[in-house]
Amino acid sequence: MGQTASEAEGLSLQESVIRQDNGWIRLRMPVPFSLKWVNTYLLPEDGGWTVVDPGLRTPEAEAFWEAALAASGIDWGQIVRIVLTHHHPDHYGMAGWLQRRTGAPVYLSPAAVHYAERMWGERETFSDELTEAFRLHGLPPELAERMNVYLRGTREQVLPAPEDAGPIRPGERLAMGGAEWEVLEGGGHAPGHLMFYDRASGRILCGDQVMPKITPNIGWTPNDDPDPLLSFMSSLRQLETLDANEAYPGHRDPFGNFTERVRELLEHHELRLRTIGEMYRESGPMSAFVCCERLFGVRLRNNPHNMRFAMAETIAHLVRLEREGALKRERRESETGVEIFFAWNRH
Repeated sequence: MGQTASEAEGLSLQESVIRQDNGWIRLRMPVPFSLKWVNTYLLPEDGGWTVVDPGLRTPEAEAFWEAALAASGIDWGQIVRIVLTHHHPDHYGMAGWLQRRTGAPVYLSPAAVHYAERMWGERETFSDELTEAFRLHGLPPELAERMNVYLRGTREQVLPAPEDAGPIRPGERLAMGGAEWEVLEGGGHAPGHLMFYDRASGRILCGDQVMPKITPNIGWTPNDDPDPLLSFMSSLRQLETLDANEAYPGHRDPFGNFTERVRELLEHHELRLRTIGEMYRESGPMSAFVCCERLFGVRLRNNPHNMRFAMAETIAHLVRLEREGALKRERRESETGVEIFFAWNRH
């Protein structure tokens, strides 16, 4: 077997297969972008294991799964269930592959099933819809085309799709890993994003809704949630009320001080809204693309993956300011056609 991606990043197999004090196993599943790895959790069951978020399908990740299970003394047939927090490819991508290896059923929210089909189904139109929306918001045509090619290339990292996925809905309860978990929904990052909260122990599997040290991307996309930043912040205010003391995120290491981290994320977005509002008050009308480059820098032009998320994040904040009345939207003719600008609206 060749070198796994984790080993190529300088992590040994021992550092990437972590036995938690609670009996869980955490895999640092390799991904080929700046976050380096996504957390996959294995929760012990009677005679088997539940897998939460199996990772992005790449040859390196397949090799890592082989090595990680061998190192953990787990047979493929001992995986009895696959649970997904959301449909983003770094969490969903290996679900169908792992299902074929194990025969285990896959569970995710109905919204996640819908969006996975929309993004990667045989009649997929999402790539064109998103890049055209970004072009209207000022993304230059050559960058939009590069992003379109990148988005279409993601499809091979999520196939095969899981079959007969079982629905999990917010408000339900799910027994796994010896605990009874409340199923919570988080808005703003991904439609139908699920979290699992064990009130008895204070543990929460929070996916990408709350992470330490990094802020979840706010996932604006056309023809979806009209105000994803509001949805995200509303979700955080609900999470703020939980008595959670042990958080297991999709990226980075498990952490405590969950409520403190939730408040930090709220403060981060409140500050960013003020920063963007001040930028527009001082500079005059700008497209989302111009605003995006002022916030995140021009280096993203060479990285369609990061540009996609930076544009979504920027538009989400501009929409929130527009709905608050701080900004107004204008449509103008440009060299590439109609373009959307935002302008300061408070006097």
